[in-house]
Amino acid sequence: MRLNCTCCRLALALIPALFLLVAPAAAQEKVSPVVKGFGAINPIPKATKKPDAALDYRIVVDVYKEAEKPDQLVPGLHHTARMLNLHGYGGVPEEKLQVVLVVHGPALALVLDNRAYREKFGTDNPNIPLIRALKEAGVELYVCGQSMIARGYDFAALNPAIGLSVSALTVLTEYQLKGYALITF
Repeated sequence: MRLNCTCCRLALALIPALFLLVAPAAAQEKVSPVVKGFGAINPIPKATKKPDAALDYRIVVDVYKEAEKPDQLVPGLHHTARMLNLHGYGGVPEEKLQVVLVVHGPALALVLDNRAYREKFGTDNPNIPLIRALKEAGVELYVCGQSMIARGYDFAALNPAIGLSVSALTVLTEYQLKGYALITF
């Protein structure tokens, strides 16, 4: 079969080039070395800059943005899992990652136990498995008591995996004064 149309010949000539561009990205499998099953990252085997594995990484994470829909993960939890996985993939041993996370403001609903979350939103709390995975990875999780009161949440509805703090402000200032780097989501 002969193709006389210039557009057809051009399209056929571009197909192999498109395959070469798309195939490596499609073949690459994401990994989650620290927070198993969450926050998967793309391996970058040729990276010339990696985290310094000799450093102790002390990070305090400020989570205040809510999920777009109640059946979705709060982005700050997902990004925290990615951050841990990126450091782990980069060669930082898990014992050198010390992460404290505090939740307040609009993200507050993620701290509810499943019963209270289902009652409020009509769906299970999708954040609970990720909270469990973050705890297993060594993350300390706290909620702002001031936000809970301001938003009318009952302390009895708090997920037992999350500690109650006086406030997000005191957690954030305390850990920054202890030398923790601040990351806000």
